[in-house]
Amino acid sequence: MAAITKAMENLGWELVNSDVNNGIVEATDTTIWFGFKDDVVVRINDKGSKRVVDIRSKSRIGKSDLGKNAQRIKTLIDELNAVVVQ
Repeated sequence: MAAITKAMENLGWELVNSDVNNGIVEATDTTIWFGFKDDVVVRINDKGSKRVVDIRSKSRIGKSDLGKNAQRIKTLIDELNAVVVQ
């Protein structure tokens, strides 16, 4: 949870909610063009000896995101890897 939160902060996203008991971190990313607000939710669950991290990104406006949500998830994973390695 701390690594996810730190990665989101490093990316300049606005932390909206962090619920340690339920393993949920929520943030808002504001796009450079037009200032659209997009939501990111990360759920962390322990499944036996494994930790499962589910990341979702959703645009609030429009039918197509032109790949921005997938790019945002990849960016978060890259930043999370950098935080964990430190």
